[in-house]
Amino acid sequence: MKMGDAAIIRSTEDVRAGRVAWREWLGSPPGRYVLDWQQQQFDLVLADVFGFHALQCGLPQLDALRDNRMPHRIRACEPCDLPLQGGASVVVGQFEELPFASQSIDLVVLPHVLEFACDPHQVLREVDRVLRPEGRVMVSGFNPVSLWGARQWLTRGVSRRPFLPREGHFIGLPRLRDWLELLGFEFDRGRYGCYRPPCRTQQWLDRTDFMESAGDRWWPICGALYIVSGIKRVRGMRLIGPAWRPAHAPRAPAAAVSPRCESGREA
Repeated sequence: MKMGDAAIIRSTEDVRAGRVAWREWLGSPPGRYVLDWQQQQFDLVLADVFGFHALQCGLPQLDALRDNRMPHRIRACEPCDLPLQGGASVVVGQFEELPFASQSIDLVVLPHVLEFACDPHQVLREVDRVLRPEGRVMVSGFNPVSLWGARQWLTRGVSRRPFLPREGHFIGLPRLRDWLELLGFEFDRGRYGCYRPPCRTQQWLDRTDFMESAGDRWWPICGALYIVSGIKRVRGMRLIGPAWRPAHAPRAPAAAVSPRCESGREA
C-alpha cells in the first residue's frame, strides 16, 4: 500500500486488481487475524449505537452490524464482492454513488473501503449526504505508523512481494481526521489494535501473541489497525423576525403661538 499526502484518485482497473488481491489476502492467516480483531471491536462498539437504518459498505467477509440493534440493517456490496450471507443486501456500482436518499441513514460502517476506492474523498462526501444529522460513521483501516506500515513501505518499488496488496493505500489517522472535520464531522472515539508483527504464518502469529497486550500498554498508537468513529454535526439555525420599531407614547400636540410684533403687541 502506498503512502503520501497527495490526493488519492485511482483508475478503475487498479482498484479492481487491488480488490482481487485484497480478497485473496483476507484468506491468509494474517487476513483472518485482521478480520477477527475487527469483528470483536465492531461487536463491542456498535452494540449501543441506536437509530433505525444502519449500512455497511464492502468487506462481506465481516458482519460489522451483527450485534447492532437497529431494525433495518443493510449491507451494500459491489459486483466483484462475494455474495452476502444473511441480512438485506444491495449491489452498488461503486461506493462513490450510494442509492439512498439524503439524510436517510443513522449509521454507516466503512471497513477498509477508503483504501480501495477510486476516490476516497467522494466516498466520504457521499456518506455525509446520506447520513442524518447526528448520524455516525465508523471507519477501519491500516495504520502507516506501525510495524506493518514499515514493512509495506520498505517493499515499495522493489520486486519483492509486499505484505499487503500493493494497489491499496494506507490512510493515516491524522489525515482521515482532517477529511472528516472538513465535512463537519466530530471525532467521537477511536481504537488501535493488532500489535503482532507482520508474519505470514499462523505459527509465528501465535508465538507473538504476547505483543498484543504489551503493545496496547506501551505503544498504543502503533497498532496495525485502527477503528475510528465520527458524528455528523449540523449547525443549528435560528430564525430572526423583522426588527419592528417599538411603539412610542403619542406626543402632546404643540400649542399654537401667536406671532408678535417687535413692540411686543399682537400683530
